[in-house]
Amino acid sequence: MNHLANNIWRFFSFIFVVGVVSACQKSEGFSKVVLIEGMDEPMAMTFLPDNRILFVERKGAVKILDQETRKTILAGTIPVNTKYTNKDGVVSETEEGIMGVVVHPEFEKNSWVFIYYADPVDPKHVLARYELNGSTLVEESKKILLVIPIDRGYNHTGGGMVFDKEGNLYLTVGNNTENPKSGASSLDERPGFEGSDDQRAAGNTNDLRGKILRIHPEDDGTYTIPEGNLFPVGTDKTKPEIYTMGHRNPWRVTLDSETGYLYWGEIGPDADSDSIGGSRGYDEFNQAKGPGFFGWPYFIGNNQPYTRHDFFTDTYGEPFDVNNPVNESVNNTGLRELPTPVIPAMIWYPYDVSEDFPLLESSSRSATGGPVFRRKDFARDAPFVFPEYYEGKWLIVDFMRGWIMSVSMDENGNYKSMERFLPEETFSSAIDMDFGPDGALYILEYGEGWFKRNRDSRIVKIEYNRGNRRPTVNVSADKLAGAIPFTANFSSAGTNDEDYYDEGKLTYNWAITSVNGATVNLNGQDASYTFETPGIYKVLLTVTDTKGQSNSASLEVVAGNDLPEVSIDFKGKNRTFYFGDKSLEYKVVVTDKEDGSTTNGAIKPEEVAVTFDYVPSGFDPIQLASKQIGVETNAVLSIGRNLIEASDCKSCHQYDSTSIGPSYAAVAKKYPNNPENVNMLVRKIIKGGSGVWGDYGMSAHPQLSEADAKRMVDYIFSLNDVNPNVASLPLEGKLSPEVPEGEDGQGGYLLRAFYSDKGSGNISSLTGEDFVALRNPFLDPILSEVRKGVQLSSKPNVNFFMVGDQSYIGFKDLDMTGIKEIILYLGINAIDDAKGALVEIRLDSPTGKLVGKTEKVTEAPEGEFKSTEVASRVDLRRRYSAKPSTAISAVTGKHDVYFVFKNPDARSEDILVSVNEIEFKN
Repeated sequence: MNHLANNIWRFFSFIFVVGVVSACQKSEGFSKVVLIEGMDEPMAMTFLPDNRILFVERKGAVKILDQETRKTILAGTIPVNTKYTNKDGVVSETEEGIMGVVVHPEFEKNSWVFIYYADPVDPKHVLARYELNGSTLVEESKKILLVIPIDRGYNHTGGGMVFDKEGNLYLTVGNNTENPKSGASSLDERPGFEGSDDQRAAGNTNDLRGKILRIHPEDDGTYTIPEGNLFPVGTDKTKPEIYTMGHRNPWRVTLDSETGYLYWGEIGPDADSDSIGGSRGYDEFNQAKGPGFFGWPYFIGNNQPYTRHDFFTDTYGEPFDVNNPVNESVNNTGLRELPTPVIPAMIWYPYDVSEDFPLLESSSRSATGGPVFRRKDFARDAPFVFPEYYEGKWLIVDFMRGWIMSVSMDENGNYKSMERFLPEETFSSAIDMDFGPDGALYILEYGEGWFKRNRDSRIVKIEYNRGNRRPTVNVSADKLAGAIPFTANFSSAGTNDEDYYDEGKLTYNWAITSVNGATVNLNGQDASYTFETPGIYKVLLTVTDTKGQSNSASLEVVAGNDLPEVSIDFKGKNRTFYFGDKSLEYKVVVTDKEDGSTTNGAIKPEEVAVTFDYVPSGFDPIQLASKQIGVETNAVLSIGRNLIEASDCKSCHQYDSTSIGPSYAAVAKKYPNNPENVNMLVRKIIKGGSGVWGDYGMSAHPQLSEADAKRMVDYIFSLNDVNPNVASLPLEGKLSPEVPEGEDGQGGYLLRAFYSDKGSGNISSLTGEDFVALRNPFLDPILSEVRKGVQLSSKPNVNFFMVGDQSYIGFKDLDMTGIKEIILYLGINAIDDAKGALVEIRLDSPTGKLVGKTEKVTEAPEGEFKSTEVASRVDLRRRYSAKPSTAISAVTGKHDVYFVFKNPDARSEDILVSVNEIEFKN
């Protein structure tokens, strides 16, 4: 796992776990198996015969995983667009690329694979059919079924696909509309702002964007329209492909084979509170019992309306009428009167705790979707079919929150209840989830970092075994990279087997395999190995129980290149909280064993990416990552430019004018930027060549490693991309924190430094980073990661109760440097028969060092929070709280901070207080 990335998102996420778990959620019988790790932006998967998985990666790779051998084969590469260049020439990553994949139900007869992708040249998304011959995607077999024109530069792509039993294909299509700064709906009708008006797309009956389409692929590569779509063929100002409309970003889609109902996850807008423009944002899990209109951009969640907004005068009118939805936008090319009734979401949830669905926790959110379980969908001898308990339940996953929920419906298919599936497990950015032919549940995890290969991306499957289960395997190492020779110590801590007869009788085998296939085997719960030869090694731990069942987990170790060390000196400031400072001083230092350091000048300032961003309280991590990836890319490309400057290349080549040889810009224009051309130019730089640009030959450069030559080629190809507005900050300086226009100031700031080293010989580069994440000094108790004696009440408002003497909550990794006082905002309500409490603040454990202690409080100011007073919700909560405070003993550095609530006269079931907020003061 990417520890730094996890910590960054934890600073800006609100995560909690409800303490009460029903008996039905036990994990007896279930085993987790990791099939593959370290993919390059996996997007979607589908299942092939012979226990194989076909998956696609965003940048265009189509790959096949053989579960028996655990080997991956590249079936083909599809040219796709992954970037956007704005009017100022700034290049940034987008969500585009390959967005979805599915195989035909009769694949064993026709070998058809359907792929949804972004055209590499034209602004359009394409649904194409290919034949898969064994393990090869046949390019010549390509048939384009459907083309959807889009406006480049906006996210929300959709790409989920599923077939029904009649051979109809359902495809989710994102709305392709810009997110407004308000985080509300996109309704801007001004000329030049068409990309900010979702009435042109999701609300338009004559546009395929913001829809779920249903078509029937035909043998000749065309499609027909099945009966029963939203608009009959020939209906004026409509598209007959539309099955459902009014979607923002419908994602992964599934069908209930028993009822025919359609299910999907849908990603909502970012507003974290209600406003004059309408409702706060909600993500949704939706069900369609048939064709219909799901409300966006006029309604959200359970049909909560947005308000008419005149952007010309910046004035607001009446809320939209759910009983009479109309599209009156100048950008609408479809019907004015939209279909009714408007269908509400089945499940909807905000960034904060949902009062309707509190089990969904609070955090950044990104509803993915998931499958409905039906036993009849699997062969009688399928080995891992789930138990009868899950019959008819919908398993859903959220990309950001990491849980899987099991949703139950009544006999009419309406929502009944939910519970957490495998509550002890979390999943890292699950981007797709489905049952395989063997009955196991497969989860495709994108990984923590955006727009890059993630070591923690993987395919995991959850097997159900009625008898003996596989062991659960965990593997870690004290060092994953180093200059040779170096010794790594490997640990199996966390490995266990829940079958009682295997306790203490597991066998452990460590297989350390190099790229050339040489393997060293070690035994024991822990192992050590000294790496003496450069290379990339796979360390595979296989654990076997007494019944012969085994499971594995692996690590990748890089020998021959040390990890760079990146550090931010924040000049004595607190690295967790922002206290309103007008100026913040910092200094970045990078040290690399092979490259040198920024201190001695061997690492140039332009080779280090330093960014400082405001992070809204309801933030879109994709947008933040897209901005930062541009700075990172420039820093990495600078290494290539510096290599060119340090070589003899400039004696024959100039950047934008012809010399003895062609200009670098001409080279970039002549060759498309693809892996084949990159490898060709790398070989030419090292080995030399002639005859392409005239009579002059190019000298060989055998002293260059392939890694260095590739950096030079990457820089040359980048000359067609201009990024003037994504410059890195200097290595040392002063920051001026500012709240961007339109933001509420409740967010935080992220200072981040990144360096990708130059590699060593033919060993690939490694990256290092450091960050300072500053957040609001008022902590929501739901941020607590550790708890005892917590109860959550969600009606009529969310209350975070501490129950019983010695109950506590704990926060991980808070910087206590400079903290002089802590104030607790506590509710003590007679209706709850709250007994009151004093609070101890302790470090690193509930019984750790005592650094502060409040007086006992037994009552709070009188008053009643009224749900109608939304605008002053925070002020009201603070006004009617008891406010015990305590001075804090001088502490420096990061600690786990515990708040222990004490009242020895209280019974174990007594409510002591409700915790509203905790304020840290410097």
